[in-house]
Amino acid sequence: MSKEKLIIFDTTLRDGEQSPGASMTAEEKLRIAKALEKMKVDIIEAGFPISSEGDFVAVQGIARAVKDSVVCGLARATVLDIKRAGDALKDANASRIHTFLATSPLHMREKLKMTPDQVYDQAIKAVKLARNFTDNVEFSPEDAGRSDLDFLCRVIEAVIEAGATTINIPDTVGYNLPQQYGETIAQLIRRVPNSDKAVFSTHCHNDLGLAVANSLAGVMNGARQVECSINGLGERAGNAALEEIVMAVRTRQDILPCDVDLDATQIMTCSRLVSGITGFPVQPNKAIVGANAFAHESGIHQDGVLKSRETYEIMRAEDVGLSSNKLVLGKLSGRRAFKDRLETLNISIDSEEELNNAFKEFKSLADKKSEIFDEDIHALVSNFKMEATFAEAIKLISVKACFETGEVPQASVTLLFEENEQSAESEGGGLVDATFKAIEKIVSSDADLQLYSVSNVTKGTDSLGEVGVRLEKAGRIVNGQGSDTDIIIASAKAYINALNRLLNPGARVHPQVYSGI
Repeated sequence: MSKEKLIIFDTTLRDGEQSPGASMTAEEKLRIAKALEKMKVDIIEAGFPISSEGDFVAVQGIARAVKDSVVCGLARATVLDIKRAGDALKDANASRIHTFLATSPLHMREKLKMTPDQVYDQAIKAVKLARNFTDNVEFSPEDAGRSDLDFLCRVIEAVIEAGATTINIPDTVGYNLPQQYGETIAQLIRRVPNSDKAVFSTHCHNDLGLAVANSLAGVMNGARQVECSINGLGERAGNAALEEIVMAVRTRQDILPCDVDLDATQIMTCSRLVSGITGFPVQPNKAIVGANAFAHESGIHQDGVLKSRETYEIMRAEDVGLSSNKLVLGKLSGRRAFKDRLETLNISIDSEEELNNAFKEFKSLADKKSEIFDEDIHALVSNFKMEATFAEAIKLISVKACFETGEVPQASVTLLFEENEQSAESEGGGLVDATFKAIEKIVSSDADLQLYSVSNVTKGTDSLGEVGVRLEKAGRIVNGQGSDTDIIIASAKAYINALNRLLNPGARVHPQVYSGI
């Protein structure tokens, strides 16, 4: 007997973007949306159209470009929000409007300043209005995890009657425990008379580290949609991680009553893409997509895996898009071998020119390190695509850094800035600090450095190093990424990448409008 389908609703582009510093340009959002479509995600929540003109344009662009996934726009339960979402989605092959309104006593009293009856009436009106734009309407009672169950039942019955086809139950602040959240889903399905007319959905935040557990508890109790994001990206501690939900469902088919349609081999590619664009690195011990997720250090574990993989691995690395043959290319590898490897790793290249440029970057890296791993290729292409997102106002020509024990570190930088080569020198507390100060002497951005992070892509002293930089100026937050076998050069690249975003008028301002769920 075939199992019921579990709908995967990805909110990386909406809730994920609400992570401080995780804003994306419209072009970057489209790249991620196309990757999600290739992975066969059922529904892509493309953004919050009312929040800014940039988000409206991004949602509109994704709605026009994506054909195989439903494109969704978020809207508060207000006339302006819903009409704006409808306008952004009007060219979509398949669309959904997701509208929400808080139902917990705390939110109704302190935030909305509304009575329960007023919330009830407004929820109905919002759903009816949304139905004028699409027959696929989702309603979320914000902070459902702390709402009165009787009131929830009353509101949900009414919005289903008004035309809502999906009912999402947000644990907005990550307060619920799995048994509690699962029982809430079960009670709602059992007590709402017309619950069979809608799909129930989970949307769980990770404040207590329980987002995935709560989501699966909801699935076990009748939910047939899970709202999640790549790498668990989202407000505060994030959302349920898509990759963990998908692989938990795939791995535990002996218990879970449903299955997903996703192409899980695209998971690693999507993870790297989102990490590169947002500047949020994936922790090494992160489940499914972390660098150590399929690594075995213990001798006992290594011995067991060599004898039988199943002794210590419950899934295969290949299932999520990793190659079992990690060592793939070197400096003598040709263009065809490089192209074949990109295809094996599910990395898309949009044109012959882009392939030629990526191959040039690969050969440059191969001259610096003897062995090129899959992780190197993911990082190389991700950074190459990110740098090509918009015209660079600043380009790095050269860096010279000098450090000697007992002496103050010094750096000399040459940039192509304002169509002229300009050089500057500076001292600093370290080589990176001196390099950044030298760059600032030329650019004079006056930006505040909020974050500087370094991670190695693979093992070894010649490993490709990835640097993330976050800059803030006048309330605008941007991220920059850079990679190189030399960490000083990688740092300079990351800082310049962030500055280019800061100076680019088309780059997106981080959305400050609070969306609630």
